[in-house]
Amino acid sequence: MTSASKLPEGVRGWRRETRTNLIAARVAAGNARRSEWGKEIERHLGALLQRRQPRVLGFYWPFKGEFDARHLVRELLAHCGTRAALPVVVTRGAPMVFRPWAPGSEMESGVLGIPIPKTAEALAPDLVLAPLVGFDAANYRLGYGGGYFDRTLAALSPRPFVIGVGFELSRLQSIFPQPHDVPMDIIVTEAGVQRR
Repeated sequence: MTSASKLPEGVRGWRRETRTNLIAARVAAGNARRSEWGKEIERHLGALLQRRQPRVLGFYWPFKGEFDARHLVRELLAHCGTRAALPVVVTRGAPMVFRPWAPGSEMESGVLGIPIPKTAEALAPDLVLAPLVGFDAANYRLGYGGGYFDRTLAALSPRPFVIGVGFELSRLQSIFPQPHDVPMDIIVTEAGVQRR
């Protein structure tokens, strides 16, 4: 394995380049292939969520070809009494807040044009689904580079159970974790469940 110190531009440069390549590969896989992978992810993730039955589920709005968890979330809302919440950047560089979401919620455009609930109400999730740009065998997550999920997870008390969700094409030997990186409790891809 390459050591982080031998990487061109260090870890930050390697992450920037790797992030760009992984997002491009995910988008290039196409809707049909991502839909096939998504069905397998739904099967694995659905079983986990049914067992855990979160009180408040934090999830993400799909972006740039990510797995779309909204169908599973709707099922939980309808049959399990779970509440759902989406992350919202309120202040740049600060932890995100989770705002309640349900089908029909009034939405507005947030950072990067991602839809967010218009309400100012905040919820504290006991389980969070975190999108993966990349991930490694130690369950560390490579995100979009803003550090928002790591800051948010570190700030939440009590810390929620965190499931990273992504595609196998995003698997890396290492993301070269830094002190601020927060490992996922579980990672789910179309290939199955990876526990820490």
